[in-house]
Amino acid sequence: MHFQWYPGHMTKAKRQMQEDMKLIDLVIELVDARIPLGSRNPDIDELGRNKARLILMNKADLADERQTKAWMAYFQEKGYFTVKLDARSKAGMKAISEEIMKACREKIERDRRRGIKNRPVRAMVVGIPNVGKSTFINTYAGKACAKTGNKPGVTKGKQWIKLNKNVELLDTPGILWPKFEDQEVGLHLALIGSIKDEILNIDELSLELIRILKEKYPGVLQKRYGVEEDQANAELLLGIAVNRNCVKKGNEADYSKAAAVVIDEFRGGNLGRITLEFPES
Repeated sequence: MHFQWYPGHMTKAKRQMQEDMKLIDLVIELVDARIPLGSRNPDIDELGRNKARLILMNKADLADERQTKAWMAYFQEKGYFTVKLDARSKAGMKAISEEIMKACREKIERDRRRGIKNRPVRAMVVGIPNVGKSTFINTYAGKACAKTGNKPGVTKGKQWIKLNKNVELLDTPGILWPKFEDQEVGLHLALIGSIKDEILNIDELSLELIRILKEKYPGVLQKRYGVEEDQANAELLLGIAVNRNCVKKGNEADYSKAAAVVIDEFRGGNLGRITLEFPES
């Protein structure tokens, strides 16, 4: 499969973000814990190079716990403050305020020396589409102040959100970069739902997921669907169609329906806690 996707509004959003960087002390970047590197926008490192940085590994409840720990160590080694969380269930949210204060210690100390008291930390929240940015903001603020949706591109404009006397958040639209130089990154983004399903071939996507699962998480498909994994991926998908009674008229196996089942169950965590990228690779 070939992935390339860059809607026009994202070019505009990047320019706006460049301007907004002058207003903030901290960049809070949400990544998907299942693909912590692939769900980062490389532009953010360039745009926020002189700012304090906090990486939130969201959807950690869906990711392989062992790999999440390894990824946190990887980012911390590079100088980022890091928290794992599940924004929907609020798990990990308490640690965020503490990490914000740690990340901005120098700024707070500088203000104190200048006699500036109680000036809130101004943080920009960034993240690629569908990584859970709006859900995080709403959960953290304790009220529905950012629109949420499970489709990429729900956040369109810019808004400041006062959380408490210590922190103000600037929300931004999700941004993807112009092209995926590594097609495996594009594949992983498609699998987690950061690229609109409408422009993808779901049958092919599911066969790629089956390939990855057989290689990295052997036994998962057999346990979930009662299929033997030592067969061709297309045959395996046929077995899943039979297992889930995905049939068309004439009692013919419905590959597309079975493909959608596999993708949906992966995204929903029904196949277990799965990470698609490992830090050592």
